Amino acid sequence: MKSVHEKTDVILIGAGVMSATLGSLLKELAPDMEIKVFEKLANPGEESSNEWNNAGTGHSALCELNYTTENSDGTMDINKAININEQFQLSRQFWSYLIKSNLIRNPQDFIMPLPHISLVHGEKNVAFLKKRFAALTSNPLFKGMEFSDDPEKLREWLPLIMEGRSSSDPIAATKIDSGTDVNFGALTRMMFDHLEDNNLDINYRHNVKDIKRTSDGSWELIAEDIDNEIIESHTAKFVFIGGGGGSLPLLQKTGIPESKRIGGFPVSGLFMVCNNPEVVAKHQAKVYGKAKVGAPPMSVPHIDTRYIGNKQALLFGPFAGFSPKFLKTGSNFDLISSVKPNNLLTMLSAAFKQMPLTKYLIQQVLLSNEKRMEELREFIPNAKSEDWDIVVAGQRVQVIKDTETGGKGTLQFGTEVVTAADGSVAALLGASPGASTAVHVMLEVLEKCFLGQMKEWEPKIKEMIPSYGISLTDNPELFHEVHSSTAQTLGLNENPNPSKSVG
Repeated sequence: MKSVHEKTDVILIGAGVMSATLGSLLKELAPDMEIKVFEKLANPGEESSNEWNNAGTGHSALCELNYTTENSDGTMDINKAININEQFQLSRQFWSYLIKSNLIRNPQDFIMPLPHISLVHGEKNVAFLKKRFAALTSNPLFKGMEFSDDPEKLREWLPLIMEGRSSSDPIAATKIDSGTDVNFGALTRMMFDHLEDNNLDINYRHNVKDIKRTSDGSWELIAEDIDNEIIESHTAKFVFIGGGGGSLPLLQKTGIPESKRIGGFPVSGLFMVCNNPEVVAKHQAKVYGKAKVGAPPMSVPHIDTRYIGNKQALLFGPFAGFSPKFLKTGSNFDLISSVKPNNLLTMLSAAFKQMPLTKYLIQQVLLSNEKRMEELREFIPNAKSEDWDIVVAGQRVQVIKDTETGGKGTLQFGTEVVTAADGSVAALLGASPGASTAVHVMLEVLEKCFLGQMKEWEPKIKEMIPSYGISLTDNPELFHEVHSSTAQTLGLNENPNPSKSVG
């Protein structure tokens, strides 16, 4: 027996960075809009957005080598890198607006300046990096990037990584000082604190069990109040499903045609975290290498300085693994229960196609601590086992769907929004670059689902995000202006204090 039945304008499922961003945008654009949030856990930002569950890189394609590819004719395709960088600039602008409007405070609690470095070994990879550097630096978004294959210069940039390195193998790096480390967990909590102060109704410890269409075209959610053991019914004209890996099963429950023939492939991960403050203090950068052959893009190895709780930490990874759960707090039956008659062939095709990936994940699961240390020593030759502990990272669920280019059961890497034709429901699927591009992704949701209001909202959107609808690549002066002003507002021109460390 349902004991509660309430109506509202908008329902957001999941209290992560995506719902926080969409809620914050809507509250600025339509202050009187009634919004409810439902979150299974007791606090916001505890799953995919949590600072220990993601890399916090502030993905802007400054160091991630998998965002650039070499074409068969030897030219470099940098389009994906440009798109991701432009999308991150939107996030910076919106966060700056929130700071300037006193809607959130203390930017140093969620974003810090940090050099982004790409590091490669071997003649072929050095040639690739040099070509990538030339292509990127021809674009205004990547001005300030440096390249070096001089070991002395690399010792200056990467003292911890170059210490004890004896190999004669060619080595090279690119470095750009305008990179950032972002604590998306802290940012999510800040935004939800602001939203709660502005009458947004947040329901923690509420598990959404079902979503179904009502006769008037609204959506009815059946949610369990876990602590009080009450089943509630809530209806809204628009529902956003932003529950990380948990979004796919809820999207399937809507029954919309767009939810058919879509599956999910869960990938788990581990990070190694340094417990020695002396080692932590020697490294001040995010350093990304190249993924091993057969490894998924989210398994690109990187050694990252992080700022968590205003302290400096050092993490290495991720080591991929396999778990049938779609969330860290999920069920071992998540994967099997996501297989439906309409996506069975898609899932079977993917299983057949992804045998090498499955083999790779199994090998990763079986890695011993010593094998993990061997991989770490490729980055830090002098790394000692006793200085490093293991942290379990967040679950990622990669989208599987039928595509024209990849055929049936193609595994997608990236972030994807699935929207009903009438714009009444939208779901966020996928993973990296994810949180870094949250503002771009949520603007996409607004454009698809609130089409009738966008003309009225556009001046306010441009006030919050000056480059909205404009290519920064084609407008280098505007890029310089917004990049400089956001750096000022977010405190990115100040040097972080390297003396605070997790230990």
